[in-house]
Amino acid sequence: MTVHTKDQILPGMVRVQLWGFRCERCGHEWLPRERDKEPRVCPRCKSPYWNVPRKATKAAKE
Repeated sequence: MTVHTKDQILPGMVRVQLWGFRCERCGHEWLPRERDKEPRVCPRCKSPYWNVPRKATKAAKE
């Protein structure tokens, strides 16, 4: 068994970059099921505003 790290890649192996999404509310990262569609909600926190950053926190308001 061979262990692969960022520094050690065996000859003939390639790196693969996957594009996914990150929730601006809870920080959850996931890969989409459908390639061309943007998700409606975050699969973890179920927020429909997963792609909208928070404007202010409660501590900042007080």
